[in-house]
Amino acid sequence: MSSAARDLVLTLVCPDRPGIVHDVSGSLVAQGGNIVESQQLSDPETGLFFLRVAVSVAEPREVSVVRAALEPVVRRHRMTVSLRAAATRCRVLVLVSRQLHCLNDLLFRASTGSLPVEVAGVASNHPDAARLCASYDVGFHHVPVPPDGKAEAEAALVRLVDELGVDLVVLARYMQVLSDGLCRRLEGRVINIHHSFLPSFKGAKPYHQAYERGVKLVGATAHYVTADLDEGPIIEQDVVRVDHSYTQADLVAAGRDVEAQVLARAVRWHADSRVLLNGGRTVVLR
Repeated sequence: MSSAARDLVLTLVCPDRPGIVHDVSGSLVAQGGNIVESQQLSDPETGLFFLRVAVSVAEPREVSVVRAALEPVVRRHRMTVSLRAAATRCRVLVLVSRQLHCLNDLLFRASTGSLPVEVAGVASNHPDAARLCASYDVGFHHVPVPPDGKAEAEAALVRLVDELGVDLVVLARYMQVLSDGLCRRLEGRVINIHHSFLPSFKGAKPYHQAYERGVKLVGATAHYVTADLDEGPIIEQDVVRVDHSYTQADLVAAGRDVEAQVLARAVRWHADSRVLLNGGRTVVLR
């Protein structure tokens, strides 16, 4: 689509100091912009300021023109800035293995418009998801990961990211550990979901382990992927209460539900430019 847009979304991070909002607002108003939504945070621990604004302009403007007009403010405050047309959909590549509950949830939400993304494709190390993807008319790519072929598989995934113009990779229960090199290459562009029992119940069948221990809460965590396994900046978490009446199957079902919901919220907030990195943490402006 053309970069000319009536509605824009601006996010920024910079050292905190007086006058930031004044300068940004003044620059946008000078370009015929009207701020219709704004969230901000000043973090006293890091000394950083975070801002997200949705802007409506009187006439469609090229995003590059608005960005250029903001440049003096960006330089003055040493800002890291993102500016995009609000109508631009985030292009997502979903990676999955054999558990399809999160994939199915994402595909359904995207197909109904409740999730502001375009699923550019689905890739898996198993063929199980092919029929589900076909039902949503989404391209499916089988990328096996044999024990001695991890590097070749990751190279194939990188080609898919490039060829499909992917903005975000979502690990929807993809049971492969990404290499350090791939994590660095896609830094800030990969979201993973896992059960919140980690590190208490590692390995196979964590919900069955939890059942044996009589847990009272089932939860999930969505986070950005880094080279430190399951330790990337957390975007969203949630829990549901369970009790002694839950069977192992009930516990697994509850876990699947909360995983799907948490992942969908994390993807939505990322796609809507609401998640900003603050060191090893995130700021979610919503």
